[in-house]
Amino acid sequence: MDIKRLKKSELYSEELGIYLKENNDKEIFKWFLASILFGARISETIAKNTYKTFERYNLLEPRKILKAGWDFLVNPIMREGGYVRYDGKTSTQILRNCETLLQKYRGSLKELHKEAQNSKDLEDRLTNFYGIGPITTNIFLRELRPFWEKANPEPLPIVKKIAKRYKIKLDEYNKKSLTFIRIEAGLIRLRNEIKNFK
Repeated sequence: MDIKRLKKSELYSEELGIYLKENNDKEIFKWFLASILFGARISETIAKNTYKTFERYNLLEPRKILKAGWDFLVNPIMREGGYVRYDGKTSTQILRNCETLLQKYRGSLKELHKEAQNSKDLEDRLTNFYGIGPITTNIFLRELRPFWEKANPEPLPIVKKIAKRYKIKLDEYNKKSLTFIRIEAGLIRLRNEIKNFK
């Protein structure tokens, strides 16, 4: 495995046209929404398509999503994204999380980060959202590492496993660096390329 190629891997946020380096609530909420979609048991392609459908209908802010309502999220948003199996469940999850974000943090994920005491508290606050577990929290925080002081999740076990298989020493890199998260994104994509990798 060519480490130089891994270091140039496109981040998932970049692929979706989300600019996390701007570190503003608008871009961070877009990534939060995308992370919820990526965190479900569906293919990455469907998650990306569904995010793009939210974008097409200009539903990339918590208030706009709440105004659209459950029926609209299920159809056309989820249906057009190809997100059929968990469409109702995920629509409920997104709506409840938009409500929580507005009620607890005035609609601001940056506020959530500011209120968190440390990395652990930040992760706990995220897993307190409806239906958000450790995987979705990891997806959301890993690409925010360079921009959020308290965002510093451990790489997923599958990432460590693939790195070990290709003799890539992750501990040689600063976890908060852009280089590290590009390597991480590249390893996650490798997981999708390697059939039956467990």
